[in-house]
Amino acid sequence: MAADKGGGRELVIAAETVLEDLKISDSINIDGACQTVVQLGRGSFRVQTIATTLSRTTFGEFRRGRRVNLERSIAAGQRFGGHFVQGHVDGVGVVTSVKRQGDMWLLRFTLPGTVEPFVILHGSIAVDGVSLTVNALPEAGNAEVALIPYTYEHTSLSRLAPGARVNLEADMIGKYVARVVSLAGRGMSPSGIQAQLAEWGYGGE
Repeated sequence: MAADKGGGRELVIAAETVLEDLKISDSINIDGACQTVVQLGRGSFRVQTIATTLSRTTFGEFRRGRRVNLERSIAAGQRFGGHFVQGHVDGVGVVTSVKRQGDMWLLRFTLPGTVEPFVILHGSIAVDGVSLTVNALPEAGNAEVALIPYTYEHTSLSRLAPGARVNLEADMIGKYVARVVSLAGRGMSPSGIQAQLAEWGYGGE
């Protein structure tokens, strides 16, 4: 269920697995965007989405009955699979084709300017919160990923068709690398770059 409220939107999500030990104020990734649980119900939870999120994601298109991908935040000490996904949507792409090839599906979509600089062949990208490997870069401003049967069957990516909009999150490490290169290009000294990295939580003593 989705209801507009005060310029934002409240979403009530029916779920099963992710509800185990879920508490109010916990973070949960919904189609690639990190949200805070504000209420728990029987077999559901509620989040409040602000106007900024609505403007940068596909959340404004959500209607009752829409399937969404859900992921809990990783806890310290757990095994880590896939790539680092923060739940910060960098931009929205548009699906251009979905083709079955053997036992997999090839999904192509456009890359907005906020995402394209950080996408490399065989690198990582999150599509509606699903961590995937870039299978091809067929042309400027576009990318292709391959969906194995398990991913196709266990995520909402199976509903996608040409014209559908998807939330995209670029690889976090790629964004940091690009930022450091940018700082160096502007003449920042190695010690200045190291200080900046330390401020971000990287490097330092």
